[in-house]
Amino acid sequence: MARGFEVAAGFEDKGINLPIRKTKYSAGYDIEAAEDVVVPSFKKGDAPTLIPTGIKAYMEDDEVLYLYNRSSNPKKKGLILANSVGVIDKDYYGNPDNDGHIMFAFFNIKDEDIEIKKGDAIGQGVFAKYLITDDDKAEGERLGGFGSTNK
Repeated sequence: MARGFEVAAGFEDKGINLPIRKTKYSAGYDIEAAEDVVVPSFKKGDAPTLIPTGIKAYMEDDEVLYLYNRSSNPKKKGLILANSVGVIDKDYYGNPDNDGHIMFAFFNIKDEDIEIKKGDAIGQGVFAKYLITDDDKAEGERLGGFGSTNK
């Protein structure tokens, strides 16, 4: 069990497709929307729109899953990631708040609302190794889900 994707709790019977790479040398796994979502045209003060994927990811202790936007999203759909790059840590998997359910946080920079349909490719996930400093002493444990760090 090195790394991979599973359907998150609550999405078992929703016809979720696990992410795949489309070509042999692609770094990213294409991730789909789990349901229809309207991303409203941005207005100052708006919170990002969270798009559920219905998936979770497991990985090795020294790995992370980075979430990136699709390169076509800003121009074609006006969608930009609110956090530029999403970071899914190993201990997000199976957390008690949301089982590690991965969501994409988007802003829509177009003048009109954008409708995302279930099954639309919305982003990609790239697994990577990471390094820690010689004096690292992190011992904390994740107690929650989305946005729970330091709470």
